[in-house]
Amino acid sequence: MGIDTVRTTTADEAADRRREQRGWYFYDWACSVYSTSVLTVFLGPYLTSVAKAAADADGYVRPLDVPVRAGSFFAYSVSLSVIVAVVVMPLVGAAADRTGRKKPLLGAAAYLGAAATAGMFFLHGDRYLLGGALLIVANAAQSVAMMLYNSYLPQIAPPEERDAVSSRGWAFGYAAGALVLVANLVLYLAHDSFGVSETMAVRICLASAGLWWGAFTLVPLRRLRDRRSAAREATAPGVRQLVATVRDMRRHPLTLAFLLAYLIYNDGIQTVISQASVYGSEELGLGQSTLIGAVLLVQVLAVAGALAMGRLARAYGAKRTILGSLVAWTVTLGAGYFLPAGAPAGFFALAAAIGLVLGGSQALSRSLFSHLVPPGKEAEYFSAYEMSDRGMSWLGPLLFGITYQLTGSYRDAIISLVIFFVVGFVLLARVPVRRAIGDAGNPVPAKI
Repeated sequence: MGIDTVRTTTADEAADRRREQRGWYFYDWACSVYSTSVLTVFLGPYLTSVAKAAADADGYVRPLDVPVRAGSFFAYSVSLSVIVAVVVMPLVGAAADRTGRKKPLLGAAAYLGAAATAGMFFLHGDRYLLGGALLIVANAAQSVAMMLYNSYLPQIAPPEERDAVSSRGWAFGYAAGALVLVANLVLYLAHDSFGVSETMAVRICLASAGLWWGAFTLVPLRRLRDRRSAAREATAPGVRQLVATVRDMRRHPLTLAFLLAYLIYNDGIQTVISQASVYGSEELGLGQSTLIGAVLLVQVLAVAGALAMGRLARAYGAKRTILGSLVAWTVTLGAGYFLPAGAPAGFFALAAAIGLVLGGSQALSRSLFSHLVPPGKEAEYFSAYEMSDRGMSWLGPLLFGITYQLTGSYRDAIISLVIFFVVGFVLLARVPVRRAIGDAGNPVPAKI
């Protein structure tokens, strides 16, 4: 084979890889709208109002004759969806690695979630059970699909490209979330001008997220390709497969050490995201329009933050950049503690700081973990990673709630979350990532 032929083959392979990477980005573009418009903004308050409409005189609904406060129904539904995902993800991940057929499984999970989200259009009146069921299906399906989506990263990007590719994926997701949220807010805030009621506007916003998710999932399904795996182990039931995955990870203790560090600092990140609006409304006395504007600001700046931190990782390495972001999270929480009440400018500054570190923290954590996964076990290991991301983030809200209960201060509650970033920093700093990558059987990049 001549030199020109080799160059042509290499160039063709690079072009194919770029095309597949662009298709991969579009799944983040497709599904992030669900996280932003449905989970973060609209569904919680709306499903709670539907549950309250169905409640008895004491404020309880009774699914399966179990008394549940209407105000707790949304939270319990989210928790149940996490349990379903924790059982299903290891099973699907092992099956994907065993067969090498990730794409059909990704498509099935994505369209199940998209269909459930689009079905939220029919959530009205006192149909709280329908809302809970659709939320459980959509949330669990999103977790499974994201696990499969993440597991493509080691296969579509060589080690030296992985930080940048992961960061671009997150940036695509945040850009889509911001774009659709703007359209949703225009409809919601000016619903009278469009001739629809406020309730109908919310139902349209919920359903549109499902339609967006389903439509743009076509792009990755056309461009991603399956790769046959050498692994042919039998697939165990969900819980047993989870145990088997963790047992296998014990053979790679440094990978497990990184996952523990990620579990802790990501718990802090997720808690800040979920409780920031509570802090803004209850402690700072800010209105709903200010809080929604802050969410939109986070989405927009997270795009720039993810891309900027991807560039920093190329210069300084992913581990150092993540450690720097944890310092930034700690400083941001400290500043948030001293924010004066009734001053939206300070809250917007806090939202801007969160947006700048949010996307990069998550994108670089994903790419760094991809280096620590043994070849042939990508989906299985990313099922454990996804559970750390979605299924294990309960300590932060618990600490937040207990601190508020004991002190009666949301300021004390928000500053208590610093512990997650400090402990996560210490644990991550102790992980020798170069040795961890080599022990996993992967090539070590020049910058990591």
